[in-house]
This record gives sequence, C-alpha cells and structure tokens, in this order.
Amino acid sequence: MKITLSHGSGGKSTNELIDKIFANRFSNPILNMMEDSAVVDGCDKIAITTDSFVVTPLFFNGGDIGRLAVCGTVNDLLMRGAVPKYITSAFIIEEGADTDTLEAIADSMAQTAKEAGVIVVAGDTKVIEGNGGVYINTTGIGFSKTDDIVSSNLHNGDAVIVSGTMGDHHATILSARMDIENSIRSDNAPLCDIVKNLQDNSIDIHCMRDVTRGGLGTVLNELAKASNKCIEIEEGKIPVTDEVKAFAKILGLNIMHMGNEGKLVAVVAKEQAQKAVEIIRGSKYGENAEIIGKVCDGDGVTLITSLGGKRRVNVLIGEGLPRIC
Repeated sequence: MKITLSHGSGGKSTNELIDKIFANRFSNPILNMMEDSAVVDGCDKIAITTDSFVVTPLFFNGGDIGRLAVCGTVNDLLMRGAVPKYITSAFIIEEGADTDTLEAIADSMAQTAKEAGVIVVAGDTKVIEGNGGVYINTTGIGFSKTDDIVSSNLHNGDAVIVSGTMGDHHATILSARMDIENSIRSDNAPLCDIVKNLQDNSIDIHCMRDVTRGGLGTVLNELAKASNKCIEIEEGKIPVTDEVKAFAKILGLNIMHMGNEGKLVAVVAKEQAQKAVEIIRGSKYGENAEIIGKVCDGDGVTLITSLGGKRRVNVLIGEGLPRIC
C-alpha cells in the first residue's frame, strides 16, 4: 500500500496507519494508553535530548533510518552519563511512501530500542506532499546521578580515548549514494554497554561525546574550546579500517572529518586510562578502542603525524556530507 495525503488527515486512514505500522511494534503499557502525553516515573536529574533524522538512503549497509534514530537519540543521553529510558518518535511521511518500507523501519526501531533498553512512549505521524521520503523526529529522556560529565571538564594530562574505528558510517552512506560496491558497514549502534561498564567500574569520566557529523576533528575542537585546553592526538593511534582508509584516500576525504554513528570520545583521568580502554574493549561495540592522545595547556587540536611532525586540526568547514543521519 502506498501512503496518500489521507493518511495524514487525522481520521480513519491515519488510525489505520498507526494501528498497522506502529502500535503493535512499539507496544507497551504507557504507549498503549494512547493519551495526548505520557506520564512516566522520574528521578532527581533528568537528561533530555531531541533530534531529527533525514538520512539518504533510508536503508544502507549495516543499518537504516529507524536504527539510526534510536541510536542517535540514546547515545546523546549516554554522553551525559544518563541511563536512557524513554523515546518519542514522530514520523513525517511523504505521499507515495510504501507501507512495506514503513514496516521495515518500525521493526528496526523496535529491535534497536529493545537492545538499548528504552521504550517508545509517544509518537506522531504527519503526511505531506512529496515522493515517498520518510523523516523521523525523536525526543529521548534518561535519568542521571550526575551532571559533571561536561565538555568544560578537561584537565591537563587527561587521556583521550576513542571507542573504535573512524569514518565507517560516512563511508557507508557515500558508497551507497555513489553506487560503489564494497564491504564497508555503518557502525550505527547504541553505546549503552560501554558507558555502563565504565560507570560500574568507577572510571573518572570527565567528558564523553559521540562522533557524528563533523567527525573526530570537529568534536575534539569543540571540547578544546569549551575547556580552554589543547588536545594533542597521535595520527598513528587513530583506529581506521584498511577499507575506509583506502576509500578516503581515493576520494580525497579527511578521516578527521568523517562521521560515525556508533563511536564515542571519552576523556578520563590519566591514571585510569589503560583500565578504561580495556573496559571499553571488553564492551559491546568497543573492541577497537584506543588511547589516541592527551589534554594539555594551549588551545585547539594538534595532530602528531606519522612522520613526527605537527599540524593543526580544524573543525569541518563547509557542507561536508549532507543527510548523513
């Protein structure tokens, strides 16, 4: 069945769309009440995030817009040390979209939400003119016992750790758009296990950020600016798969500005760096974690090249790759 504007009318067609595609896949006692808002249990500190997902194509090697929406929302909460609990999901659907497509996206969202330990408690659908596109807006809510994990909380000597290989999602999306055949897969993943294991082992986490649009270089510059520090990293220690490295070289891409959707940067106390990286490597989706640098006096981000030279790493300038997430 194809989506028509009547599916956005708020009447029978809308109800049928919700019942057929979303209600049974996201079923839980809170959502099943079908009220105008959800009332949920809380705690002293609540973490809230919102995001919109417009990735092209909707399905790609290793993921799809549904999995991406859950991962992106959950990971934003995790980066503040919060435990993700609830998600809302609003679908903006262009007429001409196929219900088989929507079912596949909803299935993927439901499976990823289960993996991440969150439930979808509210949602909305709107249908607009168009050519079969699908866009998703989410809000995520999590609970936290601390508000100390922030970008300004960097100290001299702190270790900078990445949880895995850089550029995977960026290379996957670009490969799909350019019809380039390779085995590169998106890394889109919920990072719950990594963060939980770090916290359960009392690692002194000063800051965490997920490496998404803008890439590692942009994220590190944002942290350096927020803390009035310099971040010095070693080129040879940044994990990158051989295939992504070759892909970037052929197309003239800078690994430092290629996005991911399942990797984080963690800045931890120097004396706990080795323990932290071992914990991450023992966690789901963290097997390729590496310590890539340190925090020191100064400003900006400095890269020590493989030849021993130094160069400045800037934030991404210009458009980069649009609609990556």
